[in-house]
Amino acid sequence: MKTVILGAAALSGSYQAMACTGISLTAADGSYVQARTIEWAKGPLKSEYVIIPRGESLRSYTPTGANGLEFAARYGVVGLAVVERDFIAEGINEVGLSAGLFFFPDYGSYAPYDSRHNHTTLADLQVVEWLLTQCATIDEVQERVKRVHIVGLERSSVVHWRIGEPSGRQVVMEIVGGKIHFFDNVVGVLTNAPGFEWHLANLNNYVNLHPGSATPRKMGDFILNPIGGSSAMLGLPGDFTPPSRFVRAAFFRNSAPQRSNGHDTVLECFHILNNFDVPIAIENPDEKTLPSATQWTSAIDLTARRVYFKTAYNNTIRCIDLRAIDFATIKYQWHPLDSVQTQPIEMVDIK
Repeated sequence: MKTVILGAAALSGSYQAMACTGISLTAADGSYVQARTIEWAKGPLKSEYVIIPRGESLRSYTPTGANGLEFAARYGVVGLAVVERDFIAEGINEVGLSAGLFFFPDYGSYAPYDSRHNHTTLADLQVVEWLLTQCATIDEVQERVKRVHIVGLERSSVVHWRIGEPSGRQVVMEIVGGKIHFFDNVVGVLTNAPGFEWHLANLNNYVNLHPGSATPRKMGDFILNPIGGSSAMLGLPGDFTPPSRFVRAAFFRNSAPQRSNGHDTVLECFHILNNFDVPIAIENPDEKTLPSATQWTSAIDLTARRVYFKTAYNNTIRCIDLRAIDFATIKYQWHPLDSVQTQPIEMVDIK
C-alpha cells in the first residue's frame, strides 16, 4: 500500500508535468472514437494495458490502506493504466462505455475522507476502473456515483473525467466543493484545469478564427494580404498550457474532415494529436533520456470496441480488439505497453 500511495502522491504532487489532451470524432458511418494523449515529464511512466474479466473481485484503496469499496466486475474491461494496474487512465468495457481521467489541480475538491465510509470509499485514480466494470451507460454512471465517496489518495484533488457512449454522447465529470457535476461535452475536447465551463467560455475569445485564409483588406492606401496559408487561424495559441491546448484541440477537432469509417477516424485522431506531442525539454530541461513528455497516445473506437495506442518509444500503432476476447474465461492480466522500448525502423530495400 505504501508504494501505491507514494505513486499517487508523485503523480499528484508533480501535476505541472501532466498535460493530457483529449478529442473525439464521429465517422460518416456513425463510428465514434475518443482519443487522448498522456504526458509525464519526470521520467519513464510505468504504463500497462490491463484486461479485467467478468466477475473479477476488485477493491479500492483509501488514504489508509487497501480497505475501500469492494466490487466485482459486471463487465469485461480493457484499460491503459499508469503507475498501478488499478489506476486506469483510459479504457473501455465490453458494452462500449469508455472513460478516462485527466489531471485537474487546484480547481477540483473532493469531500473530506472519512474512514467510517470506507466500505463506499473509492479512490479518484480508480474511478475509471470502477465505472467501466460496473456501468453500461452514462445515465447509469450518473446514478451510481451518488452511492460512493470519491477521495484522493493524498491531499491534492487532481482529477476530472471524460465518459462516452457508442452513440457519441460524452460528458465531463468534475467534483468541486465535494459535489459532483456533469457537463455535456458539446465541443468534444478535454484538457486539464481550469474547469470545463471556463474552457467553453474562453473559446469565445477566438471567435474570429476559422479554417482557410484570411480575406485581403485595405488599411488606408495599404493593402493587407495574408502571408502564407491558414492565415485565418492567425492567433491560435501554440503553447502547451491547458487553456491553449483546449482551444487548439477544439479548432483542430471541429475543422477535421469527417472520415468514412472508424478505422480512418482513428488514424485522423492520431494525426491531430501529433500536434500535441510535448517535447521533453519544454517540461523538464533536466531529463536527458526520455524521448518525449508525451508518453503515450490512445484512440478508442467505441463502436468497434477496439483500443489503439502508440508510445514515445514506439510510434507503431497497436490494437486490442475487445470482440476477440472472451471475458468469461480470460484471466485478469496486465502487461507493459512496450515489451521493448525501441522504435522499429523499416529499411527501404533498394534494388
